[in-house]
Amino acid sequence: MRNQEVRKRNNRVQVRLDNKEHQAFLKAVKRSRLSQEVYLRHLICGVVPQDAPSPDYYAMMQQLYRIGNNLNQIAQKAHTLNVIDVQRYDAAYRAFETAVEEITKAVVQPRPIQR
Repeated sequence: MRNQEVRKRNNRVQVRLDNKEHQAFLKAVKRSRLSQEVYLRHLICGVVPQDAPSPDYYAMMQQLYRIGNNLNQIAQKAHTLNVIDVQRYDAAYRAFETAVEEITKAVVQPRPIQR
């Protein structure tokens, strides 16, 4: 099979934008971290792409994963030995509270509107 026969998207659309429209489009694409083509396909399907999460989001998710893993290990140990490691539990709980506070600040903090 030739390359064009395998390709699903073989229709090309060309759109002309003025400078202001083009800059707004490029900013929106950059914030979403999608390619221009994927961004436009989303819009055509009626989905307005969200801004990509900040790098802090991934750090917070990793921190929550670690905390959850620690709490799970504590729970397994408590179930197996019928004993709770209080110091380790308290440390994990404090880390959990700190993470929740950071996430709450990030979510509640108003973000400036980018145009």
